[in-house]
Amino acid sequence: MASSAPWHAEELLAFDLETTGVDRFGDVPVSFALVWVRGTEVVSLESAVIDPGRDIPPGATAVHGITTERARRDGIPLSTAVKRIAGAVVGASCREVPIVGMKLDYDLTMLDACYRRETGRGLEDDGFRGPVLDALVLDRHVDRFRRGKRTLADLCGHYGVVIEHAHDAAADAKAAVDVVVEMCRRYPELSALRPLELYAAQASWHTEWLASFSEWRARKGLPPLDDRDARWPIAVGTSPSTDSAASVAS
Repeated sequence: MASSAPWHAEELLAFDLETTGVDRFGDVPVSFALVWVRGTEVVSLESAVIDPGRDIPPGATAVHGITTERARRDGIPLSTAVKRIAGAVVGASCREVPIVGMKLDYDLTMLDACYRRETGRGLEDDGFRGPVLDALVLDRHVDRFRRGKRTLADLCGHYGVVIEHAHDAAADAKAAVDVVVEMCRRYPELSALRPLELYAAQASWHTEWLASFSEWRARKGLPPLDDRDARWPIAVGTSPSTDSAASVAS
């Protein structure tokens, strides 16, 4: 018998990366978390430090606290991590389990770029089809005109979610799913859609936001955004990056 519980009370996979920098195509992960939840209850958690095979810039270390020395000492090889993460994400997608997080176009694009370098295949080549539920895209839609920043910490404050260790991959992943669940409680129109329907809607909402943000940047005389940002949630392309929307916090 099918469950009568809303989808956000069922199985979800929260996902987050900490990385060497903000370039989705050139930087790489230094830690990851895959948090399986039902509603807001953690069922299982896998997380690890990753040896990226390169030095971690001091600016990145200042954000997440992972040094080059720690990554080399404690980290699993990048190739192993990328294949493990991709397997979990693609496996969830094949079962239509929603993949939940914050600014997932950044994390999924980086994962896809790394996976292509390791295997010659993209996530979609191996069967990835969503659904993806992105706290930032959803929040921009349901509360479009709210002023202020929309970082994960800001969303946690707005939706009453406690995040204990910001920029720790596991803490960030769990906080993002808690934000999405609370958002669904406040905005029943989100839970009224099935995850795959909501996934398709977010692609349209992202396109609308991107057009509006691009117009605002043009009026301010700012450089145009990277044209790869138009493809959500996995950007693929070879055009040079200018100023990516994936690195914009508000």
